Amino acid sequence: MRKTTLISMGIIVSVLVAIAFKNTEMSHKEFYVGKNSVILAFGDSLTFGYGAQKTESYPSYMEQKTGVRVINAGINGELSATGLKRLPRLLKEYDPNVVILCHGGNDILQKRSQDELKKNLLEMVALIKESGADVLLVGVPEFSSYSFGVLDIYEEIARESSLVLEDSVLTKIELDRRLKSDYVHPNAKGYALMAETFIDTLGIKRLE
Repeated sequence: MRKTTLISMGIIVSVLVAIAFKNTEMSHKEFYVGKNSVILAFGDSLTFGYGAQKTESYPSYMEQKTGVRVINAGINGELSATGLKRLPRLLKEYDPNVVILCHGGNDILQKRSQDELKKNLLEMVALIKESGADVLLVGVPEFSSYSFGVLDIYEEIARESSLVLEDSVLTKIELDRRLKSDYVHPNAKGYALMAETFIDTLGIKRLE
């Protein structure tokens, strides 16, 4: 039993190291986020902050820690096809400098077509780029006890579209029950970890 536990822990550590290395390799672009910038956090329940208070969502936490305006554009239960239809209005309304794109969790949970998910995400990325905003793509895990890491399509999208991919934080949360409110969603500590990761990835200065 003890030997099995040690082997399992070794596998988890190895996966996390590999994810961290891959994420460092992908994160090559510099973002420019100043105090007057606007960040659009676009996604589903992971952006909305399901499982915690509204003020504990990652967009709220980012805004509190940096003073930069962060719009929470997350909707619980949204599929990528619906998000694609919703995105243009938000880009026009807020004219963001950066969009944090964290979408696809419900497609994954409902075992919908990965090809369709990739197509929808690529179209979202194209819309964001056309608006003049930069994109931080967040990789979403498979939410399976038999799998570690995010779907391959997120890395494919990042490479094809020359994006920065943050693909470690949600996997870390999924592997640590102390950071989760249920099987899928982070708790307040988990959302804080997301926010801190995105702040560092975007290179935003924290308030003193």
